[in-house]
Amino acid sequence: MGFSAYPDPVAAEAPIGIFDSGIGALSVLKHVANRLPSDHIICFADSGNAPYGGKSDEEITARVLAIAAFLRTKNVKAIVVACNTATAAAIDALREQYPDLIVVGVEPGVKPAAVFSKHGKAGVLATASTIGSSRFKALCERITESTGIEIIGQPCVGLVDQIEKGELDSPETIAMVERYVMPLLQGGADTIALGCTHYPFVEPLIDAICKRESSEPITIIDTGEAVARQLERLLQHKGKQRLLGDPGTVEAYTTGNAEALQRAFAQLLSLQPRVTALQNGEA
Repeated sequence: MGFSAYPDPVAAEAPIGIFDSGIGALSVLKHVANRLPSDHIICFADSGNAPYGGKSDEEITARVLAIAAFLRTKNVKAIVVACNTATAAAIDALREQYPDLIVVGVEPGVKPAAVFSKHGKAGVLATASTIGSSRFKALCERITESTGIEIIGQPCVGLVDQIEKGELDSPETIAMVERYVMPLLQGGADTIALGCTHYPFVEPLIDAICKRESSEPITIIDTGEAVARQLERLLQHKGKQRLLGDPGTVEAYTTGNAEALQRAFAQLLSLQPRVTALQNGEA
């Protein structure tokens, strides 16, 4: 049964939309599906326009609103912006455009990184766009002022591209991850937040470097679980969580290569949803 069979986006039967500039959406989808197993999910990977990190806020906002408009045609009851860069640049515009929708964004993990830090220094791995955003800087300043925890932001130029190519443990990716993790460890960070939804897919590399280089345990924070909890809370508050016993379905769209996204679902989540390729003009 297609999602068009659910005409009322207010109803619990309506699907949840999740999107990212690429396969980062899958790391959040995993947590959402685990927490809301009966809900239907529409995943949108804007891989034809990835990465967002090098784009202006205006360009990112245009893409976010176009994707949201497409998801609205699928009668979604909620939209998860599974991208730190898009959240920083465009979530305010998205909420203004669709005040009736539940909209959940992704924060770069600064707050939990500060909470778990034992020695007063927390690291955040993120795109250059996220690190340079006024939203991120303001968040770090608030956390430091209220807790005294120093936040060390590390831009990871090129890492999203490597993950999009499926090179999760290639020599080039290993060297890149080491180049970005080491300054955090050398700076004294004892927690590292994954401030991009692509990065959980290279968490094993990050963890291995931390265990090799640090004599103390380093806490690595994936913010996807927090996003899923917030989405669940909002759906329950508005009476929109699907509570039927049968499992929800997953449907996917991409502005990139459908076969590549299909492989990513199989490799990363052991799922085989229907994937449809779209032209940019369609979303």
